[in-house]
Amino acid sequence: QVQLVESGGGLVQAGGSLRLSCAASGRTFSSYTMGWFRQAPGKEREFVVGVSSSGTSTYYADSVKGRFTISRDNAKNTVLLQMNSLKPEDTAVYYCVAARGLVTYSPQRYDYWGQGTQVTVSS
Repeated sequence: QVQLVESGGGLVQAGGSLRLSCAASGRTFSSYTMGWFRQAPGKEREFVVGVSSSGTSTYYADSVKGRFTISRDNAKNTVLLQMNSLKPEDTAVYYCVAARGLVTYSPQRYDYWGQGTQVTVSS
């Protein structure tokens, strides 16, 4: 069982930066693939970024590539998402997720979800 708690969302102007944090409980954190999804009003949840259990492999959606950076610290059971050059279209609720196995773009493959944190980017 893994519990995920996100923090760090908020309101920022276009071009600004935010850093999201995800704190995970459980003794097997290092065995999980971790990632972030987001959901904007009226839209489906979409994959943002994923990181392998070891942290050596990362995968980004084209829409955030070059602007967002994911990292994990297996000793501290945390995942960070640094978001730079934010755009109004990045506005969404961001969810931290965990799964066994490889990184996947499918939300159904992720077993654990946080409660979400709101990110709002004003133009």
